[in-house]
Amino acid sequence: MKNTLYPLKFTPILKDKIWGGTKLASLLHKESQLPDVGESWEISDVEGDTSIVSNGSLENQSLKDLLSTYKAELIGKKNYEKFGNKFPLLIKFIDAKEDLSIQLHPNDELAAKRHNSFGKTEMWYVMQADEGSNLIVDFNQKMTPELYLEHLENKTLPEILNFDKVKAGDTYFIEVGRVHAIGAGVLLAEIQQTSDITYRIYDYERKDDFGNERELHTDLAIDAIGFDMDDNFRINYEKTPNQSNEMVSCPYFTTNYLKVDTELHKENTHDSFVIYICVDGEAEIKTANHSEVIKKGETLLLPAVIASYQIASKDATLLEVYV
Repeated sequence: MKNTLYPLKFTPILKDKIWGGTKLASLLHKESQLPDVGESWEISDVEGDTSIVSNGSLENQSLKDLLSTYKAELIGKKNYEKFGNKFPLLIKFIDAKEDLSIQLHPNDELAAKRHNSFGKTEMWYVMQADEGSNLIVDFNQKMTPELYLEHLENKTLPEILNFDKVKAGDTYFIEVGRVHAIGAGVLLAEIQQTSDITYRIYDYERKDDFGNERELHTDLAIDAIGFDMDDNFRINYEKTPNQSNEMVSCPYFTTNYLKVDTELHKENTHDSFVIYICVDGEAEIKTANHSEVIKKGETLLLPAVIASYQIASKDATLLEVYV
């Protein structure tokens, strides 16, 4: 007999990175023995990194197991028809103690052809940024493949990149093909398609513990880069309390900003699961037969079958995500 679905929490999957730091432990209370934790994968169905339930009667079951058991009840009818037993989103927290490599992601078509994967459209919400920290997004001038390759060859790629100073609350939408990187000192939440395909094009000639430079993907990247994209990656959004304020709406996900300082009644009318990422404070999410508290740095998956619920808080900031 199937258990009744309820708001689900998962055990974070922590990733040691050459550029990682200590903020996931110190600010978001992620426990780890790893020296440089760069990423906490909060909800993942990436092959080899499937999330495991950490609360309630479904504890220790994997996201993959849940999907094959509950299907549309978990993710919604239209999502199940489109994605089958594959969860469409990957949710992460990222701590960059050092600059990440300059990179981009292929679109759905290229990713399917080359890697049997989805593309990787993503967005960033900055949770904390040290003074003077940057995000790199796009070029700082009109770009051609020839000029790009010339700077790549001369190891002067940073000279033609756009650096944006950032602070908490800044939000960026990173379409496939857009060159980007997270700069040192930035802690952010990332919402993306389920994909781990990254084309690394520049890495500051860094070496790993064995003295090797990390692989670059120059040839794969050249026909995946958008050299003439609109300058529309900075997201302006309303912050009206106690209502969902749309930040990003694209074919792959919708993300809303939700500041809560009371008890809200919510109806799920999206035929989709809803994910809540707590980026500040704490909130209680209550359904007919279950209640779960999420604190800053925690993520919760509300199955599609739950039609109505309450969110209660004295002061919480949530990102609300659905497909």
